[in-house]
Amino acid sequence: MRTLVLFTSSLLMVFSATQGFTEDTKAVSLFDGKTLEGWDGNPEFWSVEDGTITGRTTAENPTKGNTFIIWRGGELADFELELDYKIIAGNSGIQYRSFEATPKKTPWVVGGYQGDFEAGKTYSGILYGERFRGILANRGQKTELVREEGKFKVNVVGSVGESDEIQKKIKHEDWNHYKITAKGFHFTHEINGVKTIDCTDNDEKERRESGILALQLHAGPPMTVQFKNIKLKKID
Repeated sequence: MRTLVLFTSSLLMVFSATQGFTEDTKAVSLFDGKTLEGWDGNPEFWSVEDGTITGRTTAENPTKGNTFIIWRGGELADFELELDYKIIAGNSGIQYRSFEATPKKTPWVVGGYQGDFEAGKTYSGILYGERFRGILANRGQKTELVREEGKFKVNVVGSVGESDEIQKKIKHEDWNHYKITAKGFHFTHEINGVKTIDCTDNDEKERRESGILALQLHAGPPMTVQFKNIKLKKID
């Protein structure tokens, strides 16, 4: 009986370790589910609703440009980030290793690496460079970012899957799970456990070693985006 108990306990430990870092004590929650403590965004657009960070624009209250809510807990270098998101219309994204573009002139404007997602069927999961070199990896692509003869270039070096097949795993106007991993200059995105891109940034002129984390509310037609279960694990 003692042997069986020990064996069962070992199995439970292994099972827990496979459930992702949400079970790891090193993972830190960035949102308390009640307030925007630690976050900084335009209160005209960002609030807490139903235990989520909610960004919303309306016909009566549009944003003139993309606006962001910024996590003020410090800059991130190597990390794993997981969260749940839901989007109704429009486009949004998760900024990481990013920068405040014009903090004194126009607050809450951010540029840098972005884990993109949308209410449409094309861009969810891509790696986009907001104010930062444009699309860096389309969905399904494995890319290498380089600079040749002074010009920036995205080289497609492989595939992580078919874009249409990845899209089938993404729920429309419902909750999805997003994971971003940044190690050195290697980045991967996953949605609902499916890898969407794999990118290595060898562009020594513009690549970023660290930066801020932020969530996007896109300019354009009315939209709503919500985030919850935001968990961060820094990697030494």
